[in-house]
Amino acid sequence: MVLLVHSNILPQCRKIRILMAEKKMLYVLKEETPWALSKDILKINPAGELPVFIFDGNIISGNYAITEFLEETYTQNRLFVGNNKQRAEARRLVDWFDNKFQREVYQYIVGEKVYKRFALRKPPESKRIQAGINNLRFHLEYIDWIVERNNYLVGDEFSLADISAAAQLSVIDYLGDVPWEDYKNTKLWYSKIKSRPSFKEILNDRIKNIYPSTHYTDLDF
Repeated sequence: MVLLVHSNILPQCRKIRILMAEKKMLYVLKEETPWALSKDILKINPAGELPVFIFDGNIISGNYAITEFLEETYTQNRLFVGNNKQRAEARRLVDWFDNKFQREVYQYIVGEKVYKRFALRKPPESKRIQAGINNLRFHLEYIDWIVERNNYLVGDEFSLADISAAAQLSVIDYLGDVPWEDYKNTKLWYSKIKSRPSFKEILNDRIKNIYPSTHYTDLDF
């Protein structure tokens, strides 16, 4: 049995779930609260981070390690595609969204609206949320520029770069903070991603005590 310990509020966990679905893997999910991990999870991953991938008594922690393991082990439907340069570009963009987007957008918006509310029991700071939204526009402009020239983020083939970007955006979109109407190319690209069967489970996610935006599950917005 394959077990993925995850949180639906974490884009890196969503990324791994989409990747596994693209590879048509069967697995079981175990939900954890990121700011209050169980002792069992801290024992198997002292870093205290999700996701954690468990199979046949083996444990792989961290989304990068899990990603590379899945790509090397489940060779059908590879998500690092194309030639060496294209695969390098895909990895660059994966790093961009997993880290740069995370720092500049996710930590401001989700940090204030979710983590501060539920983990710290404090009200959100509107200035930090607005800073995150301003940063989000920079990233949306970048995506818009790329997909105006290509079908996907790395040329004409769907790749892990698209998964990483969409996983991040899906959390922000759940909260209703993506100004889609200002970025037509990005909106069209995202509609293609969230129409994929692998994205269906993500759209069924619900964050406790927070309702999704009205268009969150609408494949045509």
